[in-house]
Amino acid sequence: MTDTDGVLQQFWDGFRLPDYFGWNFPALSDCLRDLTWLSADQYSLVIEEAHEILPDDPDGFRQLLDILSTAGAKWSYVKGSGTDERARFQVVLACSQEGLQRVKTAAATL
Repeated sequence: MTDTDGVLQQFWDGFRLPDYFGWNFPALSDCLRDLTWLSADQYSLVIEEAHEILPDDPDGFRQLLDILSTAGAKWSYVKGSGTDERARFQVVLACSQEGLQRVKTAAATL
């Protein structure tokens, strides 16, 4: 995911985005906030080497983190059976200790 097209392609492939997906960050945001086109009750997204996403595009990296944060907030918790609550959309950004600072810095600007 070193450029915007690569990021969008990974989401297209991984989530099997709907045919109407517009191949831009606003369209990705719309799809992740809707999720009615998927039939699961819970979604987990794991991004390995997250600090390597869009290395030459810090604004795009922040925009992607904002999209993921917004989707996470939208789907944050729902009532499960009984009284338990569970997250419906979870994002794990895995990275090296050295790369952690880039992720933290970008997330702090959201």
